[in-house]
Amino acid sequence: MPRRSYDHYCAVSRALDIVGDRWNLLVVRELLSGSRRYSDLFADLPGISTDVLAARLKDLERDGVLTRRKTGPRTGTAVYELTPEGESLRPVLDSLSIWGTSHLGERRATDAVRANWFALPLGRAVRELVPDGAVSVRIGETVFHYLITAAGITHHDGPAAAPTLELDLDLAGATDIATGTRTLTEVMRDHAA
Repeated sequence: MPRRSYDHYCAVSRALDIVGDRWNLLVVRELLSGSRRYSDLFADLPGISTDVLAARLKDLERDGVLTRRKTGPRTGTAVYELTPEGESLRPVLDSLSIWGTSHLGERRATDAVRANWFALPLGRAVRELVPDGAVSVRIGETVFHYLITAAGITHHDGPAAAPTLELDLDLAGATDIATGTRTLTEVMRDHAA
């Protein structure tokens, strides 16, 4: 199928030609913390069909946003990971996360939720508390960590090798921090009490 284009000579239009299709930025969101197998992506993108996921991965690979590489003893196993071009979308997703926070509202009964989806808004709160270092975060069974430097903040799967701080949050606390209902310091204090 030929690519649809806005056919506008505009930088925003050209960017949307690449990442504007439904699910594309959510695929990027999933890959910000590290490489994923197809089955991982499918599991963490509830509501996407296998056909749409396959098409989005193919398009994003063609456009240089992600790469697919074979891994493991079985040559049929592949992982997807962001290219530097794809990684450069981190500030875009962070800005969308900031903008979207005011539109979250109450969680609906039909809303899926994954702990790792809180990585972007929690990162902003973590950076206020730890301006430089590594911070491990556990939300239920999900563990990821932040690397915070003068150049910015990134998040990655698993615990940090030598964390400056370790946070153990529940989903309610992570939600409160993400929505601004409570600060990270308040959640930590309440969790320790």
